[in-house]
Amino acid sequence: MNFTKITIFLSTLAIASALTACSDKKPADNSTAPPVSGPAPAAPAASAPASAASAPAGPPVTVSTVKAEAKDLAVNLRASGTVFPLASVDIKAQINSVVTKMHINGGQFVRTGDPLFTLDARADEANLAKMRAQQAKDQALLSDAQRQLKRAQELLAQNFVAKSAVDTAQTAVDSAAATLMADQAAIDAAKVAVSYNHITSPLSGRAGALSVSNGTAVQANISPIVTITQMDPIAVTFNLPQRNLADAIAALKDGGAKVTATLADGGGSFQGRLYFVDNAVDPASGTVRARALFDNKQGRLWPGAYVEISQNINTLKDAVVVPQVALIQSARGTIVYVVEDGKAVLRPVKQVGGQSGEAAITGIVAGDTVVVDGKQNLRPGSLVVERAKEPKAGASSAAAGTSVGASPAPAGAASRTAP
Repeated sequence: MNFTKITIFLSTLAIASALTACSDKKPADNSTAPPVSGPAPAAPAASAPASAASAPAGPPVTVSTVKAEAKDLAVNLRASGTVFPLASVDIKAQINSVVTKMHINGGQFVRTGDPLFTLDARADEANLAKMRAQQAKDQALLSDAQRQLKRAQELLAQNFVAKSAVDTAQTAVDSAAATLMADQAAIDAAKVAVSYNHITSPLSGRAGALSVSNGTAVQANISPIVTITQMDPIAVTFNLPQRNLADAIAALKDGGAKVTATLADGGGSFQGRLYFVDNAVDPASGTVRARALFDNKQGRLWPGAYVEISQNINTLKDAVVVPQVALIQSARGTIVYVVEDGKAVLRPVKQVGGQSGEAAITGIVAGDTVVVDGKQNLRPGSLVVERAKEPKAGASSAAAGTSVGASPAPAGAASRTAP
């Protein structure tokens, strides 16, 4: 009886174990399994090297580009200049004397030859009178010597005197004549000394501050008593880049290129002409000094004032023009990046002119796509992606009105109103 129970228990245990083993096995055919929703399984690791080999070396660089265009470009030079007088003279006393009369005030406009100062001339005038008296005395001696010579010649003709007497008389005449010439030279020198006491203006211009007054003692050639500065016409000095030197020299041959000078703070603009280009280039700055001449009848250009210079020195016909910001200064010279087949290509170029943010260059052709923004991240061969152009103001306003005035209805609401 016990043996029978044990046999039944073992059989039941074996059947349960078999059923459990069968439930752990998965079906061999997966085609009948229902689809499973969710993200797709990751690609096998073995396929990763193949994908990496087909990808570019670096990520694409986002840039902004423009098309190079061909057009006529005026070569304008812009520089800072300084108003410079054509002539400025420091007036100094040329003798030691005392100021007896002043004929001008500080800041007054004077003309050539106008009296400025009168000095004490009494000593020089007395010396001039003495020289003239000496000349009169020597003139009398010359006249007497000439009479003696005439008499000796008459006596020689009558054989009353020897020929040596005539020679002696002739020597006396020559000596008196030479003395008279010396007297005239002394008088001329005395006149010059007297003229130093009457100081006149050597040019037309504006007088500066006066450093003397009536009764002031002045010394010869020590310090200026006033400065006269020419105001009309007047010049402006500025620097020309070395690359524009040939154009400036060519403009000088045609009467000088037109130059515009503009004063700061709305002081006005003035038209002049280039009239001088220096004979050497400054090696430190690579520029050459130039000057332009301006009429200044109204006296608005003042010596020492700063002005902005604008000069049209040439016009380039059918030049290839790009924005100035597209140029890159490298160790090998000026370069630009051009986009070809979605890649950045380095092109060496040469700038031949420019104005108002535009540059005329050689090395590319009209129609080339030139990188403007983002060029600092580029390398030759880099993949590029062009940044989307900003929409126009009208288009952006219309888009904004649509988004504000007509809000889209939810999808559920549309389904509820459908018939």
